[in-house]
Amino acid sequence: MDLRVRHFRANIDGVDIFYREAGAPDAPVVLLPHGYPCSSYEFRNLMPRLADRWRLVAPDFPGAGYSETPEGFDYSFDGYARFLDAFVRTLGLERFALYQHDFGCPIGIRLAILAPQRIAALIIQNGDIPYEDALGPKYADIESTWSLPPAELRSRLAQSATEEVFREEFLNDLRPGLAECIPPDLWALHWSLMTPRRKEIAIDLIAGLKENRAWFPEHRHYLRDHQPPALIVWGPHDHYMPEVSARAYLRDLPQAELHLLDGGHWLLETHLDEVVPLMRDFLDRVRF
Repeated sequence: MDLRVRHFRANIDGVDIFYREAGAPDAPVVLLPHGYPCSSYEFRNLMPRLADRWRLVAPDFPGAGYSETPEGFDYSFDGYARFLDAFVRTLGLERFALYQHDFGCPIGIRLAILAPQRIAALIIQNGDIPYEDALGPKYADIESTWSLPPAELRSRLAQSATEEVFREEFLNDLRPGLAECIPPDLWALHWSLMTPRRKEIAIDLIAGLKENRAWFPEHRHYLRDHQPPALIVWGPHDHYMPEVSARAYLRDLPQAELHLLDGGHWLLETHLDEVVPLMRDFLDRVRF
């Protein structure tokens, strides 16, 4: 059985896209949209651990990882959702479980809303939540910029696009003993891929969190109306999304399975051995 991760490129609506894949072509699919400031690299260790039963597919978004950074692309949550829709249609992915992590959560849910019948299940892991009253303290720093004039807001956000801030994003409130499990490759690799244009894209995306706040009701509406089977596996040591953020999902998904692990935002780096059996057990029960 071949459990290796394979690496491909595809032309998606004229954009050269890099993606990773593992598992048999005819196996049930798990789609893995990545977070910020990361890429499909975040799933490199998870994919071979599930490839015996499932087909894992993880693209780099335009302007991230090893994908192209085209001019004229809509670098917003809506634009990325339209890209992801084109990506799954190009690959012929008609039904799949959807991993929800970081910015991949609001992007993925927009994809789910476009065609709810494609979503077999949700796996929610420290994804950006749609509950205003359950956000972590770090979000207050972002919200404090929303009243600034546009030029000053962008200047403030530009200060977050540095290698040191990337490092802080990956370490993010981890206690000693766990912080050492986060490889420096994460911030060193992704900072090395940052260009002046990608820095502007990052600023646009973070600024777009203000508009995304107004979209929260749509996110909650999807969860309430469709009740997708959901596994919530969460690292509560997360300045952006602590334990209260995970529990907030139960308001709209009361049947969801919730597991709190002693980790933070990047559980696949620190708690992979605990996440994998939870995912395997859950996916075994999903009707693809």
